[in-house]
Amino acid sequence: MDPLQRTPSNQSVPLVDYDVAAADQALLDAVDAFGGDHAADVRLSLTPIGRLAGSAETREHWHLANENEPVLHAADRFGRRIDEVEFHPSWHWLMTQGVGFELTAAPWVSQSPVAHLQRAAGFFAWGQSEQGHMCPITMTYAVVPALRTDDALAKQWITGLASTTYDFGLRPPEEKAGLLAGMGMTEKQGGSDLRTNTTVARPTDAHGEYLLTGHKWFTSAPMNDVFLVLAQAPEGVTCFVVPRVLPDSSRNTMQIVRLKEKLGNRSNASSELELHDVWATRLGDEGRGIRTIIEMVSATRMDCILGSASIMRKALAEASFHAAHRSAFGATLADQPAMINVLADLAVESEAATTVALRLAAAVDQPHDAHEQGLRRIGLALEKFWVCKRTPFMVAEALECLGGNGYVEESGMPLLFRESPLNSIWEGSGNVNALDVLRALGREPETLNAWITEVGAARGEDHRLDSAVEDVLTELADLSDAEHHARRITSRMAACLQGALLVRHGDPAVADAFCASRLAGDWAGTFGTLPRGLDLAGIVARTTPHIN
Repeated sequence: MDPLQRTPSNQSVPLVDYDVAAADQALLDAVDAFGGDHAADVRLSLTPIGRLAGSAETREHWHLANENEPVLHAADRFGRRIDEVEFHPSWHWLMTQGVGFELTAAPWVSQSPVAHLQRAAGFFAWGQSEQGHMCPITMTYAVVPALRTDDALAKQWITGLASTTYDFGLRPPEEKAGLLAGMGMTEKQGGSDLRTNTTVARPTDAHGEYLLTGHKWFTSAPMNDVFLVLAQAPEGVTCFVVPRVLPDSSRNTMQIVRLKEKLGNRSNASSELELHDVWATRLGDEGRGIRTIIEMVSATRMDCILGSASIMRKALAEASFHAAHRSAFGATLADQPAMINVLADLAVESEAATTVALRLAAAVDQPHDAHEQGLRRIGLALEKFWVCKRTPFMVAEALECLGGNGYVEESGMPLLFRESPLNSIWEGSGNVNALDVLRALGREPETLNAWITEVGAARGEDHRLDSAVEDVLTELADLSDAEHHARRITSRMAACLQGALLVRHGDPAVADAFCASRLAGDWAGTFGTLPRGLDLAGIVARTTPHIN
């Protein structure tokens, strides 16, 4: 043995140069379950994404993009406002790949009947490369349903947003090979309460054109080409399209006050903006801004679920791979009963999140199916609450599996952990989504019918699931004090939906463990407390990636 430990023994090897998608049986099972006759095409599209996401090159860019933060250049050397943000080359490399993999707005113009499912599977796989750059990718995807409110604006912007070319820089949109979109919704005084926005929109003499004055508290990726912004027009809160560069090639009068020092990734630029007579075009009717962005919110919630599930899977892969290559107390970690229970429990959480995320994405591909759209409406609120809320807890446990190595930045686990709370806050925090579930149940009875139909498809397959569903229906029969119980109702409905999908489409051992713990309550709530009689070793073997 080397007394100076120049060549340390009993250390894991890096998890690199593997196919992220091919190593994820839960992802492939979900694609097969929900892709139907087109599942093979979706699988084929995942091959280049999975291989690149798991490469050593991508892992290096992940770290470099977060070690070299964006830099704001508010003015040039002569004092003229330029409001530009400089990104590290690794950011641009990651964006080039993500846009090239058709993860932005391409599904909205695709002829494929599973375009959104395919995009979701790719987003989930590529999201394991680095989470920060997925924010502008999500926003570019999500603005399209809102833009379709106005045919002229849709025609003007969607083709560029659906491009597979990443073209960074502030130039007139018609001169660029590809465009990115952002959003400016929340303000200091209101946060999620968008109706309290104070940014003022004054109509000009030109039809549909306005000047906006105010502030925006959180606007990610301020160097994007176009933004959807909410402001108070004469008739109330209204949605506007705000280009970064005006038709005459001059810059719109948005000023970046600062880049936020935030928890989470460091690669993306989250900014605070001031608007000084910013030129904008109205999108939708005056006073109907919240209604205009409803479908945009649905799309961003979809990506919150996918992004959190992606973080879970990345954390699980790192933990299970490390445990398979590290020994302690005379045996490999992955062969020790206590660690097997932890890893299996983490796998159950990850597979449930993956399966429900892909199921909801498949519903986007069926816009004219009443059941699918009802399920999408209630399912997105349920799982946005539940999956995103579970992620920090799960990632913390996965980090612990690496011991002290997991606490070191080079492992990537601190990056994952810092990012893990984000999606629970973005697009409505936990209470906002739980109350949205109650709103849907009260105003849109078709959403409850869709949930009952979906979980009912597994009726009789597992008595623990059946009992949990009955308990939920009993609780829903009396909503007199519903707000007090909003989180409990949401949690139980979300878990039942996950359980039903696993029972029908997942691995039997995973479904058994899920129903025994999350539904039957034979579980202490801490990872690694699954009950006896389950195939835990089989679950761990199924989920551990291997390097060829």
